[in-house]
Amino acid sequence: MQRTKAPFRADEVGSLLRPPRIKEARARLEKGEITAADLRKAEDMEIEKVVHRQASTGLKLATDGEFRRSWWHFDFLAKLTGCELFHPDEGIQFAGVQTRHDAIRVTGKLDFPADHPMLDHFKFLKRQCDIAHVTAKMTIPSPAVLHFRGGRKLISKEVYPDLEVFFEDLGKTYRKAVKAFYDAGCRYLQFDDTVWAYLCSQDELRKSRERGDNPDGLQEIYARIINYAISERPADMVITTHVCRGNFRSTWISSGGYEPVAETMLAGTNYDGYFLEYDSDRAGGFEPLRYLPKGNKIVVVGVITSKTGALEKKDDIKRRLEEAAKFVPLEQLALSPQCGFASTEEGNILSEEEQWAKLKLAVDVANEVWGK
Repeated sequence: MQRTKAPFRADEVGSLLRPPRIKEARARLEKGEITAADLRKAEDMEIEKVVHRQASTGLKLATDGEFRRSWWHFDFLAKLTGCELFHPDEGIQFAGVQTRHDAIRVTGKLDFPADHPMLDHFKFLKRQCDIAHVTAKMTIPSPAVLHFRGGRKLISKEVYPDLEVFFEDLGKTYRKAVKAFYDAGCRYLQFDDTVWAYLCSQDELRKSRERGDNPDGLQEIYARIINYAISERPADMVITTHVCRGNFRSTWISSGGYEPVAETMLAGTNYDGYFLEYDSDRAGGFEPLRYLPKGNKIVVVGVITSKTGALEKKDDIKRRLEEAAKFVPLEQLALSPQCGFASTEEGNILSEEEQWAKLKLAVDVANEVWGK
């Protein structure tokens, strides 16, 4: 059967390719040709359009495409109290390409400010979704993201000589964020998280140790922080996570099946749903899904790639769903692209029409598998 609450049988991760109008407006703002207010007007117009496009595609939810962001994570994290954006000597290394030289460091005591700009971003999105009769979905980075990539060296030792206190404040900050988004009208919130995939990658674990960190035991720490952050969510609020393996101009970072983290992640965190990437052999098989508890939790299998424009065949997708259903009941499965289409403003290497074809494919297959 179809689902009337999130995550839906046909769903999406979050980001969408930035329209030319927004790219042009951002370039003109950098040159001083327009004001920030002018850019916001352009964003508003494109978000209104993209919400209705998602609805007309048949999706029961819509995001703002993350059109107001440059990065999927830094824009949110930089506006937390105690955090700041800075420019290190190197960017993040993906397969064959490096990102812009941006990063986040913790310079003060963590908190979630009442005037965080993404609260207003969500309120605008919800108004458009109410008009289009779809559920408004908000995406923010998981708390684990603030710790793992930079580790101890990007967390002030003067402010946090004891990392355990940092983890406590991180959980409190995100609990406050969850409440703030709920009060703003959010009923579908997603924590985007690269870290579970990093913990499956021997290469990323090695890099963590080279940074002076010890990744052993981090699974349990992150699960504790996440569960604390979402423990007071009201019954009518759905919180999911997306486990990302890296997404920058169609490239990737981590490889390795979910087995090393599956039990902690699927059974040990209290999310309502898990968006898992399964578009390449780098993700391994569906066997780790056996750890999903029977009941109401949903695994959204990302077997439609967002990294290329080539459209998958319906029969191939259905066959993958059948394979997954050997380990998880079909009623606990859903379908989506494996990631967003533009985790950074550069976007993946495919066209907007190819993007919409992918989303329509997810809707069509879901209707055929679970009924209209």
